[in-house]
Amino acid sequence: MCGIVGFVNQKNQKEALIEAMMERIIHRGPTSSGKYVDEQIALGFRRLSIIDLEGGSQPIYNQDRNKVIIFNGEIYNYQTLRTELETLGYLFETKTDTEVILHGYEAWGVDVLQKLRGMFAFAIWDIDKQELFGARDHFGMKPYYYAEMNGTFMFGSEIKSFLAHPDFDKTLNKAALKPYLTFQYSPLNGETFFKGVHRLAEGHYYFYKDGKLTINEYWDADFTKKEKLTREQWVDKIDQTVQESIMLHKNADVEVGSFLSSGVDSSYVAAVLRPEQTFSIGFDDKTYNEAIEARKLTETIGLNNIAAIIHGEMSFKAFPLIQYHLDEPDANPSCVPLYFLANLASQHVKVVQSGEGADELFAGYSAYGLHTHSKVVRVVAQGLRKLPKGPRYSIGRKLGKMKNFQGRLHLYAASAPAQDFFIGHAEIFEEQEAASYLTAAYQDAPSVAEIVAPHFAKAEKLADEEVNKMQYLDVHQWMPKDILLKADKLTMASSLESRTPLLDIELMKLAQSIPTKYLINQHNTKDIFRQASNRHLPEAWANREKLGFPVPIKAWLREDFGYAQVKALFEEAFVKEFFDQAKIIQLLEDHHTGKADLQRKIWAIYAFLTWYKVFFIDTDIPKAEPIIYDTF
Repeated sequence: MCGIVGFVNQKNQKEALIEAMMERIIHRGPTSSGKYVDEQIALGFRRLSIIDLEGGSQPIYNQDRNKVIIFNGEIYNYQTLRTELETLGYLFETKTDTEVILHGYEAWGVDVLQKLRGMFAFAIWDIDKQELFGARDHFGMKPYYYAEMNGTFMFGSEIKSFLAHPDFDKTLNKAALKPYLTFQYSPLNGETFFKGVHRLAEGHYYFYKDGKLTINEYWDADFTKKEKLTREQWVDKIDQTVQESIMLHKNADVEVGSFLSSGVDSSYVAAVLRPEQTFSIGFDDKTYNEAIEARKLTETIGLNNIAAIIHGEMSFKAFPLIQYHLDEPDANPSCVPLYFLANLASQHVKVVQSGEGADELFAGYSAYGLHTHSKVVRVVAQGLRKLPKGPRYSIGRKLGKMKNFQGRLHLYAASAPAQDFFIGHAEIFEEQEAASYLTAAYQDAPSVAEIVAPHFAKAEKLADEEVNKMQYLDVHQWMPKDILLKADKLTMASSLESRTPLLDIELMKLAQSIPTKYLINQHNTKDIFRQASNRHLPEAWANREKLGFPVPIKAWLREDFGYAQVKALFEEAFVKEFFDQAKIIQLLEDHHTGKADLQRKIWAIYAFLTWYKVFFIDTDIPKAEPIIYDTF
């Protein structure tokens, strides 16, 4: 695990510039660093040693020394690929997966991407051809940004590394703010909150040569080919594939721990992996404490658990640093506990496994169509899902216009076209409401419909069922731009590698072939996945309701400390550029006095303003300070 950065131009002073850019991402790789520089390109690398601790330094060259690679990630099937390449005559100087990618590119060209199982973002410079080749993994587990500015093409793991380059123009992308207020994360297709900075999309690769950038897709989810197996056969296949993936993701020359919440996904991983240490975080909140629930599981199945309690003051103090590490504003409340959880774990291990991905692959979100506890309504909904599209859509659209009644939303989601109602899981402000809070300069932005339309258009060809269409959208929006982004950035902030065995390409191939009636039905969400997990967990654990990462921001914003922190920021002069200042302060007051529960809307505005202040107003970078945890 590490961080990569580089740039292409014909200017001088490359050595000093690449060093400065590498320094910005030292948290991603404090173990060592390396660089390659010639007249055209500078490549930089920061390393966190996980495999081949002594011999894995990068950049790595091929035998002819006419190709050089920098790589961030882990390839879990690299040993199998290495054997295959050795039979083709390739010689290896290291024991790393990095060298396997390089020789694989020599042997198979871009088709090497079809053979890789893992998380990756890499760049290969062909010295003879003066050509740059780069790629990002199937799901976007590893970040990859690029920009073309002032005669320089720059790329890397984190946008903040670009700030050290004199050709980088740091400008706010005004079109990003309005949709952010609806989605809670930066949702644009391609461009980021920094004008001119783009994400390389998940499942894509690029070539850059002679000043020309070309980008192509090498993988996409495809839900059209369903297999006919019994319920029990599916449970068997899921459990077998999950166990195999967890063991494959265990490969490392250092100890591998595990994150553990109270949910089924991380619990399944921990129960199969059985690491020396599991790690949990809870809040000093009387309503619910994830750490206490996680401890109950570890005591039941015989695992060690290190848990800590955090509180509001700690969270507000760390929030500017959290937004700095994220690169773009993110109002997902789970960013806060994840930052502390990673920091806690990093004091004991270098690698953890976590449970991201299962909800997208196996339809685990209630928003996919589970909106009632009524068994009768659930059974009726299952019947509606079996109807042909025409009559089903007609019923769904009629339900959408009806006055509310018990079970209406559940029946509507089971019958209406997905694109009529689904934009993902984190709708904060409705579109018109978001516009009412913004100044005139920030009204011109892509609509929510325009943002999701390209994904639904492709989903029409790659998914026949509405649940699969929603999964497809999340695989390309919610997952890479929120869930996986914060998982990478906030673990690497503490120099910790996070691995996601439930988000594995082989597991995806299995999941997308399962008929949706086995995933979301009258029993539960991700039904047969839960049954597979139940083979390793206490009987009641698999059917636990999904909670996400419960964060007591509602209470924090009603307490004097949290209220004062947010109000002080809302009252700053720069806020008037973006928002109707009186209106957002009234939003805060209405929540603080208990007039309404508005915590998610307040938090979305607070996260953006915190991020903006860090990157565009403050002169000093937020500094991490030692954290003293109240562990138990």
